[in-house]
Amino acid sequence: MGLTLTSSSRSDDRNPGMPPPHGRCTLVGAGPGDPELLTIKALKAIQSATVLLVDDLVSDEIVAMAQSGARVIHVGKRGGCKSTPQSFIERLMIMAVREGEHVVRLKGGDPFIFGRGGEEVEHLAQAGIRVEVVNGITSGLAGLTSLGVPLTHRDHAQGVVFVTGHAKPGSPGTDWQALAATAHAARLTLVIYMGVSGAGRIQNELLSGLPACTPIVVVQSASLPTQRHAVGTLATLEQTIAANGLCSPSIIVVGDVLQGLAAAASSAHLALEKAA
Repeated sequence: MGLTLTSSSRSDDRNPGMPPPHGRCTLVGAGPGDPELLTIKALKAIQSATVLLVDDLVSDEIVAMAQSGARVIHVGKRGGCKSTPQSFIERLMIMAVREGEHVVRLKGGDPFIFGRGGEEVEHLAQAGIRVEVVNGITSGLAGLTSLGVPLTHRDHAQGVVFVTGHAKPGSPGTDWQALAATAHAARLTLVIYMGVSGAGRIQNELLSGLPACTPIVVVQSASLPTQRHAVGTLATLEQTIAANGLCSPSIIVVGDVLQGLAAAASSAHLALEKAA
């Protein structure tokens, strides 16, 4: 990964009795991928960083915004793939800050929405390091917005739930049946991250509390030129994913806010059938 910082590498350059250098750390949300969706504050942090620890889903265009002398270390984090251990990333962050660097931990989406940002803030705080957090647009919002669909609507959804479909090892994970019952009673939109691999189980358990005809959409690579999506119903969720070859990174959205999108998709499908 190319980082050569060590706790003793610069100690010989300091006068005896001088306090150790102390840098700073910023967790930055890089958004869903489109560089134009970066906040101004995120851009300033990236440009001022001397060390960037970059997650796998951050686009090359965003990484290229760093200053030329910055050290860029890729610490991939993607479900189902080989990842850099979280504990190792946190040690790198602490070590670099203690050597006087401005460390930017660059994460796809938002650091505090399934980005382990909370864990990193806690560990750095234990080391006496204060962390600034810069929010980013999360893919669950960007993906649906790109289709012209809101997450909430006075006629269809009174709220939205962001939930992960990928449980921590050893954890029981989400109680999908309870969530389905709550979503139906409270008229909530469900936005499911990292749910493609477990779509079959999620579908079956959500059907315990939500109608089979509830519209769904799966959006892959939200905001990027390679973005794709497919519309279906809760009863066909797994089939929709397989038939369209959708894979990670994708979000799954479930709820009546999608009624207009579903109707448009149905009309387009009928038009194609008639044309054939």
